[in-house]
Amino acid sequence: MNRRKFLGSAAVGLVLQHAAIANSAAPPPPARHSHTPEIQQQLRSLQSQYHADLFDDFLPFMEKFVIDPVYGGFMCSTDGNGMHTDTNKAAWYEGRGIWVYSFLYNHLAREQKYLDVARRSADFILSLRPKTPDTTWPKSFSRDGKKTSPPDVEVYGNMFIAEGLAEFSVAANDSQYWNIAREIFLSSVRIYDREDYNPLIGRTYLTPDARPFPGARIQGVWMTFVRTATQMLRIRPDAEIEAIAHRAVDAVVNHHWNPRFNLNNELLNHDLSRPTNEYEQLVYTGHGIETLWMMMDEATRRRDAALFATLTDRFQRHVEVSRDRIYDGVFRDLMHVDNNTWTLDKVLWAQCEVTIGALLAYQETGAPWAWDIFRQFDTYTRTKFSLKSFGIPLWMYAADRQVTPESYFKQPARVEHYHYPRHLMLNLLRINSLLQI
Repeated sequence: MNRRKFLGSAAVGLVLQHAAIANSAAPPPPARHSHTPEIQQQLRSLQSQYHADLFDDFLPFMEKFVIDPVYGGFMCSTDGNGMHTDTNKAAWYEGRGIWVYSFLYNHLAREQKYLDVARRSADFILSLRPKTPDTTWPKSFSRDGKKTSPPDVEVYGNMFIAEGLAEFSVAANDSQYWNIAREIFLSSVRIYDREDYNPLIGRTYLTPDARPFPGARIQGVWMTFVRTATQMLRIRPDAEIEAIAHRAVDAVVNHHWNPRFNLNNELLNHDLSRPTNEYEQLVYTGHGIETLWMMMDEATRRRDAALFATLTDRFQRHVEVSRDRIYDGVFRDLMHVDNNTWTLDKVLWAQCEVTIGALLAYQETGAPWAWDIFRQFDTYTRTKFSLKSFGIPLWMYAADRQVTPESYFKQPARVEHYHYPRHLMLNLLRINSLLQI
C-alpha cells in the first residue's frame, strides 16, 4: 500500500460525512487514485442500479408493509407479499431500523418522511428502556409495546439501539440522543465485562447444543463496539468511546486472530487467551469479514495506514477461505478448521459484507483484487438473491447452498432491513465518491 496515498485519502467517503452535513451536505472528497474508462462506465451503471434498488424497490416496500403507521417501529415478520406472520417487534430490529432511516436522511435523502420513521421508532424503543442500570432490553415486544420476553442475555440489541440513536442524533440535530447512545454503549461494555456473561448465539455457530462458555469474548460483540464507536467518534470526540474502539481493535487484531491458520476465532476465553477445546476450531467467517471491514473503516478514521493494510490483508484472506468454489458466494461458518466442516447455507448479509469491504479497499488503494471481488460478489448477490422474477422487490435473506427460491420460501417470513439497505447505502456513497474523480 502507498502510505502517502492512504493518508491523503483517509477522509474519503464516510470519514467526513457528519462534518459534511453541517456544511450544507457537501459531498465527500473523492479518492485520490484513478481508474480505467471501463471501470468508470461500470461505476455509472452501478450508481443507477444501487439507487433503483434502494429508492424504487426497498424503501417503497418498507413504507407500504413493514413500517408501523400506528405505533411506530418495524414489523419485520413480513413475507414478500406484505403479509405479516406476526406483528411483534424486536430490540435488534428497532435499533437497526433507526440507524437505516437516520443514515438515509443524513446522507442520501433529506426527506421529512424518513426522519419521521426514525423518530417514531426511537420514541417507541426509548419508551421501553430498562428502568434499572446495566440491564438489557427484552428481545421482543408486542406491536403496541408490551414486553413479550425477559431481558436479553446478550448485548447485541442494546448496541444496535445505541448505533441507531447516535445516527439519529445527527438527523434530529439533538445531542441528547448521542448522550443516551453513549450511556447504552458504556452499559453494554460493563455487562460484557462480567465474568459470567454467557453468550448463546456464539455457541450455536459451533452446534446448537454446544457446551456453555461463560465469560467468553466474542468477535461479534467487538464488531458492534467498534462500528458504533467509529460512527459516534465521527460525530464528536469522547475519550471513553475512543478507548473502547482501541480495545476492540486490539482484541480482534492481536487475540482473535489465530496465527495457526491465519483466521479469526469467534470466541476466546474471558482473559482473551485461546480456548484449548473445540472452540479453538470455530471460525465464524461471516463475522470475520464483517468485523474486518468495520475495523478497516476505523483505521481510516484514525488515518492509520499500517493498521488498514493489516486489516485489508486479513479481510482478503477471510473472503478467499470462505468462498464456495463450486456455486460461488461465501459460507458464513467454519465449525471445525482442521476437518474443514462448514455450515453450507448461504445468507445474504455475508455476501453484502464482502461487497462493502472490497469497495472500501478499492476506494482507498485502487487495488485490482478489491475491484474484482466487489464486482464478482455484486453480480452474484444480484443474480442469486433477487426475488424480482417472482414480482417481489426484495432479496432473499437466507437460502440453501445453491440459493434456490424453494429453500428461501421455507424460511420464516422476514424482511432484511439492515444489512441489505446498509450495503446499498454505503456502496452507493462510495460509488458517488469514486465518480467524482
